[in-house]
Amino acid sequence: MNILESFGNIPIDTSVLYSITEKYKFRRNKISAMEKRGDLLRLKKGLYVVSPAISRKPLSRGLIANHLYGPSYVSFESALAFYGLIPEQVYALRSAVFKRAKLFENAVGRFEYITVPQDYYPIGISRQTVDHECAYLLASPEKALCDQILITPNLRLQSVRAMRIYLEEDMRIDFSAVQGRFDTGIIRQCAERGRKKAELECLAEFASKF
Repeated sequence: MNILESFGNIPIDTSVLYSITEKYKFRRNKISAMEKRGDLLRLKKGLYVVSPAISRKPLSRGLIANHLYGPSYVSFESALAFYGLIPEQVYALRSAVFKRAKLFENAVGRFEYITVPQDYYPIGISRQTVDHECAYLLASPEKALCDQILITPNLRLQSVRAMRIYLEEDMRIDFSAVQGRFDTGIIRQCAERGRKKAELECLAEFASKF
């Protein structure tokens, strides 16, 4: 068995790779050879993930996103698409951070990190398990929607009716995916700590009706 297979789809750093190549005189060259052969995919300097052809497991972009830059959680359109709330397939995987924004592009895709207020950050985060072995942090449906509203520029929704039109016509949100399971308490917590308090309160009032 290829020793890399044991790491599965969990991102690994250079120190881990050094530990499994210690018998080689030039370990950096050995790691470079693994990358050139396609056994390893470089995510950023010093961080890799084993190719699915070797690990025999599909890559988890959510797991990769958490490891690339953190603390972070997958959110915005990426989380909304995951829950089936929006119809579009999202190319870039977007995550929330309370540190400065960043962008990574690698062989796996594009990963964007968007800043939200630090005291607002921990609300409504869940864990998504991958292969019954590991998990990554993901916004709840309610938090992902709040995050999306929070970062959308020039958005002024001062009534429940305006919020309904925005969600149903502009964002094409399909609430049937979470019917009866939408926690307005999370939205109200976000309204207390985040920006756009009026918009989030309208969202909470709208969501309380279904």
